[in-house]
Amino acid sequence: MSSFKTSSPRKFYKINQYITAPTIRLLDDMSKQIGIVSINEARQQAQESGLDLVEVNGNAVPPVVKLISFSKFKYQESKKLKAEKKGIKGGDLKEIQMTPFIGQGDYETRIKKSKEFLTAGNKVKLSVKFQGRQMNHQEFGHNLITKFKTDLQDFASPEGEAKLIGKRLMLTFTPVKKSGGTKNEETK
Repeated sequence: MSSFKTSSPRKFYKINQYITAPTIRLLDDMSKQIGIVSINEARQQAQESGLDLVEVNGNAVPPVVKLISFSKFKYQESKKLKAEKKGIKGGDLKEIQMTPFIGQGDYETRIKKSKEFLTAGNKVKLSVKFQGRQMNHQEFGHNLITKFKTDLQDFASPEGEAKLIGKRLMLTFTPVKKSGGTKNEETK
């Protein structure tokens, strides 16, 4: 039993002589359909053009095979996978740090940045750090969190109550889902 976890299972493709189906649906490198041909005809075309036969879908009847250089095919697949990962936005946890006696300009900057994070679909963790004697006056931190809640009430809802962990007062905000039904009702 291995002690490490693999990030994702690798996908294996049958290529050239390992494709065993008697007839196949052949595609060119631009995914345009050439037609249904025998495996021998496809191998002959591949040899003449200097390309590989790559089985794209073995479950189809007949199996779908692409006439393409295998290295180019792997590159296209990796680009597709990266594009899929890039398309998934949000879901991250972003942290905003403050002190209980933050200046107004700095506070407004943090509010603006939090709104950007929340509209992108990220969660925001507000962390108010107490230093030295500020621990004796934790009510200033609670007041700051209350002010932060009211400023972000249109964009986020708090998850529970603020918790003091060590010298930090923390609270996590989740983005509020905008309901599309309210606009339609107002126009009617």
